Amino acid sequence: MKSNVKDEVCYAQPKTLEQRVAIAKDFTSRFKFPLLFGIDDMSNAADSAYAAWPERLYIVDETGHIAYRGGIGPFHYKPAEVREWLAAKYGAVKHDAPAARAPAAATAPTAAASPTGPAAASAPAPASPTK
Repeated sequence: MKSNVKDEVCYAQPKTLEQRVAIAKDFTSRFKFPLLFGIDDMSNAADSAYAAWPERLYIVDETGHIAYRGGIGPFHYKPAEVREWLAAKYGAVKHDAPAARAPAAATAPTAAASPTGPAAASAPAPASPTK
C-alpha cells in the first residue's frame, strides 16, 4: 500500500523464518514498537487461523481466550477501540506524544509486505494484544 511506502514499512517478502525474524527486529527497533508479538511460521498458520491479513487486532485474555477481535485492516483497523477496551478492563494509561521520525530514505525496497501481515502475524499469547 502507498501508506507502507510513506511510512517506510516495506520489506522484501521473506523466504525463511530467519528473514521474518530479521524484519520483525528491524521494525521493532526502528519504530520503538513497545509490544511483544509473535512471528508466524512459514506456512502462515496463525494468519489462516485468525484471518488477520493484512492486519487485525486481537486481545487474548489471561485464560488464552479471544476477548476482542477487531475488524480487518487497514480500513476497519481501530487501535482506539482496543485502547478503550483495555482502559475499561485495566484502567487508562497516559502516553507521551511520539517523537518525530527521521526523514524518508532515498530509495525504498521494491516488494511490499506489511509488518503486521504474514511476516509478523501473531499466534495467540495470554494477555498480549496481537495484530
